[in-house]
Amino acid sequence: MSETLTRAEILAKGFVQGVGFRYFVLRNAAKLGLKGYVQNLASEDEVLTVVEGEKYLIEDLFKEIRIGPSYSSVNKCTIEWRQYRGEFDTFEVRY
Repeated sequence: MSETLTRAEILAKGFVQGVGFRYFVLRNAAKLGLKGYVQNLASEDEVLTVVEGEKYLIEDLFKEIRIGPSYSSVNKCTIEWRQYRGEFDTFEVRY
């Protein structure tokens, strides 16, 4: 196992629900070979991404999430690093 495997929680705030944001994250995470999930939060202006993989790939995903898909508007995006758990087999959209 690589020593650079890590886990992150990425929170995007703004106009991020109802604009294809979760599927944008899904496509980008899958392209990078990352595992985890993305889901809307009840606040209606936040999307949470929990992701595991190589740190540099998660950083690439974070850059994409900060921009978002064309119809979204990300006002704030934060990342919190966590300890790698290896609990995911794929990347998925959760409801």
